[in-house]
Amino acid sequence: MREFWDKDIRYSLCRKYVDFCTRRCFRRTEIRGTLPHWEEGSWLVTSNHTSTLMDALVTLPLQKGPFSFGARADVFRNPRIARFLHFCKMLPLARKNRDSEAEMARNVSTLQEIDRVLEHHVPFGIYPEGRHRPMHSLLPFHRGIASMAFRSAAQRPTYILPIGLDYSDWFHFRSHLRITLGEPLDVNAFAAALPEGIDDSTRDHALQDELFRRTSALIFYLPDDETYPQRLALAESARKKPSLALRLLLGTLSFPFFALSALLTLPLWALAEGICARLKDHAWNNTVRFGVKLVGTPLWGLMLAALLFALLPWWAAALLLLYYLPSYSLFYDWLNLVNGRTLPPL
Repeated sequence: MREFWDKDIRYSLCRKYVDFCTRRCFRRTEIRGTLPHWEEGSWLVTSNHTSTLMDALVTLPLQKGPFSFGARADVFRNPRIARFLHFCKMLPLARKNRDSEAEMARNVSTLQEIDRVLEHHVPFGIYPEGRHRPMHSLLPFHRGIASMAFRSAAQRPTYILPIGLDYSDWFHFRSHLRITLGEPLDVNAFAAALPEGIDDSTRDHALQDELFRRTSALIFYLPDDETYPQRLALAESARKKPSLALRLLLGTLSFPFFALSALLTLPLWALAEGICARLKDHAWNNTVRFGVKLVGTPLWGLMLAALLFALLPWWAAALLLLYYLPSYSLFYDWLNLVNGRTLPPL
């Protein structure tokens, strides 16, 4: 089995396609801040966690080479899925009160593997909150990020890049995305500045608190207290939607394009929306729509091509196939337009 840092043409080709599909999941992506020089030292990448797998997917393109991530351990229980996730450069991280004792015990070997990944200058992404939650706030950061960081810093220059992710909509496809890159945190310098003789727990909590502070400054942050609903309602009310008359006018004028897009991609969006309707956690909606686009676009495209070239003149079939390529996105763009969801993040 290949190591995460080995050159792998299969991974490189898949990454190009995955990154392309990820970009097409958003109507607009804005990146604020400066990317680090990944080859200088070892890098841990952290962010808020609100949109399940999409959070990792939008982070991937920040590094052209391999990028490793931690994921919940239970998804690795199936050997075939585990091999696929390893190909995707993902490692299992178990958590108390959710995973078995055997999975918790394997965290020791996982941490050793993460250390080897960092040694070979492959960035490792982790979500310190431990689970996703579609809110403009942060859960308390877990201690694992600090343990990884100080373990690596004891052997080599180590940095943490905090990232803030803001989506204009967590539940509907083709929203706007804002990625804010924070100032890198030099773990070696942070450790050297701590008082001498402090215990590991105090040291780790100091780093957790610093990361929490930095991350909250990178996102549209609302404290998760009894005032959260009122603060959120006030912020939402300040967002100016396009007028209903304008939305109806643009929606009417563009309806023929929407209808054609809906027809050409009917099996794709019908499958995606059928799955989303059955989900209990709708934060997974856009991950499902991404997955259908990723896998379904080429498969349905081949079947559609055979059908079109069998029924239509070659030039008409070719034109419809060209229009088919962006149609999945155009379908959702029209729905967002008429519903007034074309707004930037808060």
